Amino acid sequence: MEVVNFKEKLSHVNEYWSPKIVGEINDSYVKVVKFQGEFVWHHHDHEDEMFLVLQGNMRMRFRDRDQIVKPGEFIIVPKGVEHLPVAEGEVHVALFEPKTTLNTGNVENERTLHQLERI
Repeated sequence: MEVVNFKEKLSHVNEYWSPKIVGEINDSYVKVVKFQGEFVWHHHDHEDEMFLVLQGNMRMRFRDRDQIVKPGEFIIVPKGVEHLPVAEGEVHVALFEPKTTLNTGNVENERTLHQLERI
């Protein structure tokens, strides 16, 4: 058992859209990631995702609306819901999601990460 400091862990993250594992709970990972710019429209067939914003403002786009998520707030994207994370400036996020969650969901492209680094 150890205390994990999000700010300290994020200081080791040097690239955008590349989640790093910082903890495990049951069948889920706790991850940290830095966002900047747009990601990719995608959905997850079998997993919900939770995005906790630690720094900056994130826009979560859905096909029918946008949601702004500010520091200290989180949003849960239910499985099957198409979404597009967007960050106008640098945004720091903690993710809580099942271990089976692929970062690009149903989309396979250059941003797809099959193996995640643990920091």
